[in-house]
Amino acid sequence: MTAIIQALLNQARQYVENNDKRAEKAFATVLENDAFNVEARTFLARLAMQSGKPQLAFEHLQIATRVNPANAALWRSLGLAHIALDQWPQAQIALEQCLQLAPRMHAARLHLGKAFEQQGLHNDAVKTYLKALSEAQREGLWLDESTTPPWLQKDILHAADIANRGRLEIYDSLMQPLFNRFGADDLQRVDRCVKGVLGFENLKAMSKLQKPTFMYFPDLPETPVFDRRLFPWFEQLENNFLPIRDEAEKILERKNAVSPFLALGEKDKASDYLGGEHPNWDAYFFYRHGEKFEQHHLECPNTAATLESLPLVRISEHAPEICFSILTAGTHILPHYGTSNIRSVVHLPLIVPDNCALKVQDELIPGKAGECFAFDDTFLHEAWNRGNSHRAILLMDAWNPYLSEVERISLGELIKTIGHFNRS
Repeated sequence: MTAIIQALLNQARQYVENNDKRAEKAFATVLENDAFNVEARTFLARLAMQSGKPQLAFEHLQIATRVNPANAALWRSLGLAHIALDQWPQAQIALEQCLQLAPRMHAARLHLGKAFEQQGLHNDAVKTYLKALSEAQREGLWLDESTTPPWLQKDILHAADIANRGRLEIYDSLMQPLFNRFGADDLQRVDRCVKGVLGFENLKAMSKLQKPTFMYFPDLPETPVFDRRLFPWFEQLENNFLPIRDEAEKILERKNAVSPFLALGEKDKASDYLGGEHPNWDAYFFYRHGEKFEQHHLECPNTAATLESLPLVRISEHAPEICFSILTAGTHILPHYGTSNIRSVVHLPLIVPDNCALKVQDELIPGKAGECFAFDDTFLHEAWNRGNSHRAILLMDAWNPYLSEVERISLGELIKTIGHFNRS
């Protein structure tokens, strides 16, 4: 930045600070000398919006976002300019870009909901309004007049109305077919679970130690580690331990046969999940998100045949998650919580060096090769391999053993339906 432009900017800023009308002309002069000055473009865009000139604001902001595409506030302002011009698809694009950069910009999400609504995208509008309201209120915002900016109150009331009607529609679409099929008596806990997910009921675990990140199912025994007698099929799995372990050892001998267990997003860091000097957590998947890895089943026929005979969670496009989970020496899976207490996580330890363990809440499980155990991962848990070689287990999802058969069937149907709703 040249000394001349810096001097012009300083003069313009002083005018702004003193509420001097000459600020507009001063920033215009900045642009005459530096057409891509983001600060000047932003100020003049804001002034244009206040003066009822959204087209002019759009022109300034379009240039500003090109110069500084990592500025979430600029994308939000561009989205508002599009809204003022009734350009709803363009507003959607700008606001989605804003939220990708700043997911906690709740007002931008509120406006995105309006963009969906104006385009007739009802499901997207409902989901977006619900998320905007719930996330803002979770941070103590938009709870009453004192926590709500006056200029947003009308939009928030509208969003709440659409979201509440949408929630009722979602609830009816989820539960009515199940009520017709099974009756209300056998679905009381399922009904409360769905109401909790949709926000009609504030469901919380009795134990403050249990913290599901997505779905809490009420009135289940709060058991960090399950009694193995609740899983009569463990014996069948353990009887096949040796051929399963042999197949796992052959996979470990092959380079590039495994892939990272963690599916990290663009902004995720492995260090948020793994500790240790050279942490590495790999997997050889038989199923992931319900998708079957056919080639892996063919390469490990004994493991595959055993898995197909077990009563695991099977929900199209969602579950089970089954793999050889391989933890490199020196790796620490940091403490974390799972998504829902409707499932139990089952381990069949295959290769267990010394100084390996899983800790679930306060219970330490060293893990003995060939002996299954199951735990509820909505309790804080972590694992480590402080030995000198790989640790390998067969990891799989099973239902929480305290769910009834009707509840399991119903939850499977609900999760499929919610998945279709989220993708629609």
